[in-house]
Amino acid sequence: MKTNSTISQEQLEAIERYINGTMSQEELKAFKTQLENDSEFKTQVEDIRILLSGIEEQSLKAQLDEFHNDIIKQPSQEDSPKVRYLQFRKLVAAAAIIIALGSFWFYNQNSTDRLYSKYFVPDPGLPTTMSHSSNFEFYDAMVNYKQGDYKIAIEKWEVLKEKTPSNDTLNYFLGVAYLANKSETNAIPFLEKSIQDKDFPLANDAYYYLGLAYLKEGNIKKAKENFQKSNIENSNILLSKLND
Repeated sequence: MKTNSTISQEQLEAIERYINGTMSQEELKAFKTQLENDSEFKTQVEDIRILLSGIEEQSLKAQLDEFHNDIIKQPSQEDSPKVRYLQFRKLVAAAAIIIALGSFWFYNQNSTDRLYSKYFVPDPGLPTTMSHSSNFEFYDAMVNYKQGDYKIAIEKWEVLKEKTPSNDTLNYFLGVAYLANKSETNAIPFLEKSIQDKDFPLANDAYYYLGLAYLKEGNIKKAKENFQKSNIENSNILLSKLND
C-alpha cells in the first residue's frame, strides 16, 4: 500500500515544545484540549515522545561508552579522527533505524485513518415504528442512534442484548453504534456475531463495517477479507486502494 502522508514541520515542532515543556500557556491550553478531544492525535504525540526518548537514550549511551573508554585507555590509545567518525556513524545509524521504524508505523497509521474517515458513514438506521410493544426498547434506542446519541443508544441496546444475545440485527447496530462512537475494539465482536447467520439481510453492510473496523485498527489483512465478502460499492473501492 502506498503511504504518502507526512507530518508537517510545524506539527513536529509543536509536539517537541510540548514534550520539552517550552510551550506558552496559551499554546499549551489549546494543545491539551486537542489531546483530550482527539484520541488519534494523543496516540501520535505519545509515539513521537517514545521515538525521541529512544534517540536520546541511544545518544546518552554512546556518550557514556565514549567517556568510559576515555578513562580506561592509555594516552597512547587516543581515538583517531577515523575511529571517532565511525563511532558517530554508528550513533546516527541507530537513530535512523528508530526513526524509520516509527515513521513507517506513523505513515501507515495515518493512511488507514484517512481512508477510514473518508469512507465511514454510520448506517442510517431503521424506521422508528414503535407499534409493537415488544420492540419498543429496540426502537427507543434507535431514535437516540439516529439523533447521533450513540452512547445512549449503546447503553439501551446493551441492556436489551442481555435478553436477546443472538439477535443479529441488535448485534449489527450495536457494532455500528460503537464504530460511530469511535470504539472499533468494542464494535468488532458485535459485527462478527451479526454475520453468524449467513442469511442475515444486512450481511453485506455488516461485512463492510467490519472491514472498516479492522481498517481503523490497522489490521489490513482482516479488513480486506471482510471487504471481499461485501458487495457494497465502497468495499471494492477500498480494496483497490489497499492493494495499490
